[in-house]
Amino acid sequence: MSMMWMRMPGQTWVFSALSFLFMWLSMMVVMMMSSVLPMFLKTHRHWLSLCYMASGYFIIWLLAGVAIYIPGAFLNYAAMQSSFLSRAVPLLSGTALIAVGTVQFTRWKMTHLMRCRSPFGCAPSCPQNEPSFRLGCKQGLVCCACCSALMITQAILGVMNLLVMAVVTIVITAEKLLPRPEVTVRLAGIITIIAGIVMDINWVLFKA
Repeated sequence: MSMMWMRMPGQTWVFSALSFLFMWLSMMVVMMMSSVLPMFLKTHRHWLSLCYMASGYFIIWLLAGVAIYIPGAFLNYAAMQSSFLSRAVPLLSGTALIAVGTVQFTRWKMTHLMRCRSPFGCAPSCPQNEPSFRLGCKQGLVCCACCSALMITQAILGVMNLLVMAVVTIVITAEKLLPRPEVTVRLAGIITIIAGIVMDINWVLFKA
């Protein structure tokens, strides 16, 4: 598993979590800004209001980082304590990739993606007079739901791997900005499922 889930010698869990969240938030700013900035600009608000909006948006992503770190750190700790679980991690990872790839073909995924692509990017209707921070939070919630499968894929393949991060960023941006988003969504799902199958086959062959 990725070293990001491990504590350094003498490091407390709290400091480890804070280090992870700092890097997670930095990564989210880099990954999401290209797709979310056009949506923010569509509101035609003052730059200070846009800052409030971005604060609400990235706070939601920070909370998502907490939700990812807790099970990731727990699984990493359990794998270090159990040789059986440690050997099974590739199989579990491949199975998880197949599952999240399947999500890309569901109506749930397309519903949240189309909300994310809406004029205000966050809900069926977001009034012009809604507070900027709350609007940013709504955008963040729908964006997290829309990108959940891709974020889980990144967590499995390497949460801080630069190549994986670049590919996921391109896919997210394409889903949100390009015409015919269903094509990008399904293509990403197919590639993710294939990657999971290959990972599981390699595990079986290695075990054999």
